[in-house]
Amino acid sequence: MGIKVQDIAYVRFSAPDLDEMETFLSDFGMIRAERSADVLFMRGLDEDPFLHVTHRGEAGFVAAAFEAASMKELAKLAREENVSIVGLDGPGGGSVIRLRDPDGFEIEVIAGRTAATRKEAPVPAPCNDAHAAPRINALKRVSKGPSHVKRLGHCVLNVSDFRESEAWYKSRFGLITSDEIDIGSPDRALGAFFRCDRGAVPSDHHTLFLLGAGKRGFNHAAYEVADFDDLMSGHDWLKQKGRRHEWGVGRHLLGSQIFDYWRDPWGHTLEHWTDGDLLDAAWGSRTASLEEVLATQWGPLPPGSMGS
Repeated sequence: MGIKVQDIAYVRFSAPDLDEMETFLSDFGMIRAERSADVLFMRGLDEDPFLHVTHRGEAGFVAAAFEAASMKELAKLAREENVSIVGLDGPGGGSVIRLRDPDGFEIEVIAGRTAATRKEAPVPAPCNDAHAAPRINALKRVSKGPSHVKRLGHCVLNVSDFRESEAWYKSRFGLITSDEIDIGSPDRALGAFFRCDRGAVPSDHHTLFLLGAGKRGFNHAAYEVADFDDLMSGHDWLKQKGRRHEWGVGRHLLGSQIFDYWRDPWGHTLEHWTDGDLLDAAWGSRTASLEEVLATQWGPLPPGSMGS
């Protein structure tokens, strides 16, 4: 039963002002892919046709989408779920099915999109450190401006019943637990970080994090940027633009990525990250403590209220 999704594809939101959303996302480091009077599609540097969708309307989270390996896999899941495959609107076309998880979140599964033309990030100069000094007669200069968003890395959802949601996502999408958050006994797990099962091909430490908060809600979505200098340049840019900063800069313990969290104009949390863990299917699963979830290897501890 189910399939093995390959990655997260995009997140959807609604907002009353598409101009304001596009300005923020441009400052955040995305590029307009397509826009009409009622919907805005934004992309990154990689080949994904879009990573973030905004529909005109009351502000809120609308959906998250995952990528199936093929149209055959999408058709298999559609039969099992007794839903129809329909055309996917937006750049790149493709096909989509739409499901509802136990908390009522709309979850899309897609396949068959036409890849966009890749855009290259600025090539960083080598770094000199205590181990090697490859940069000789080459001055390091970091351009000022927004970060360069490459792709969407993961989404975090607050769920009312973690075990129920875990079973729903794993049975349909073949996700692997990377770290389960233990708070005393297996039946009281707080949540877990899940990665895609791509066999020997490494996946991000987490593509989805389900947090058993006892109440449903969008927590945040995380976008990979070019490198550490690019993340810091984007941090300064967003700060200069008067954007609302939430947490960072620091390095997580679980997942290991360098992070920087910001809020969009309607309070939704978006993360910049770089240098995260990559794990294949054989790496297996672990348990972790609540302290490890909140821990940073360096940087500030999380604020008292974290996530959208």
